[in-house]
Amino acid sequence: MLVFIDDSGDPGFKINKGSTRFFVIALVIFNDDLEAEKVAVCIKDLKRKLGFPDDLEFKFNKSSKETRESFLRVVNSFDFKVRNIVFDKTKIKSTELKNNKNSFYSYAIKMVLKHSRNFIIQAKVKIDGSGDRVFRKNFLTYLRRELSTAEKPILKHCKIVDSKGNVLIQMADMVAGTIRRSYDDSRGDAKIYKAIIKKHIQDEWQFR
Repeated sequence: MLVFIDDSGDPGFKINKGSTRFFVIALVIFNDDLEAEKVAVCIKDLKRKLGFPDDLEFKFNKSSKETRESFLRVVNSFDFKVRNIVFDKTKIKSTELKNNKNSFYSYAIKMVLKHSRNFIIQAKVKIDGSGDRVFRKNFLTYLRRELSTAEKPILKHCKIVDSKGNVLIQMADMVAGTIRRSYDDSRGDAKIYKAIIKKHIQDEWQFR
């Protein structure tokens, strides 16, 4: 099992000063390595068809409506699952989570991996890189401690990777952005993208 993880929004809580109200962690899950490779090739082919350079990074927030739709329609024909957790930060009560961005980010990823109803087992997980070197090291140690128990071995191994060189992490970014946009009723395209990949969404957990 391969799991690619990225987020959308920001983990800050100063919503009246520019922080996003919603924060989303999205998991793109493949049960077959070959299927993941096929999707990666397809995404690279799409770049060329759109006239983009090979080193361009697909990012939801930097993409046009047309690019978002093209991307999601291209990957839609493949076999993958999406699990995500959505935080409405106006409803979070924990002082620790509200005052420490790293704690909130780490907790969010732990929760969406841990509470998968036993769907995610012995997974090879790749997460978009963020934070400084010390945080990344502590973050991976935290996940392994919390998720790699003998009774329920969720992780086989876990790595932080650079999204620029990994189109499947870019796919997770596009999916995470799609989910968060669906909660923004002020946008005219709020529901368009999610409808394209709806069949792949296995679980959408609105955290309370």
